[in-house]
Amino acid sequence: MTDPIEDLIKAGAKIVDVRSPEEFEDEHYEGAINIPVNEIQARTGELGGPNTPLVLYCATGSRSAFAARLLSMAGYKTVVNAGGLYDMPGY
Repeated sequence: MTDPIEDLIKAGAKIVDVRSPEEFEDEHYEGAINIPVNEIQARTGELGGPNTPLVLYCATGSRSAFAARLLSMAGYKTVVNAGGLYDMPGY
């Protein structure tokens, strides 16, 4: 059985860490970009177009769930809340 999040990442999804810059600096998933949840709407230009698949994570999954809702409402078609950093495949 394959992991759908891992499949998205292997297919080129953009990985977005929505935690604070300090949390990101401390540790993060390889290849992730850091856009704090409170900046996500203002920084959508860094995410690619609405067809770009996005995998979001934070510390526990609550901030990434909120960010995923915001991005879905903004028109992004494939937005997945992967939960917390330690829930990410292979971490």
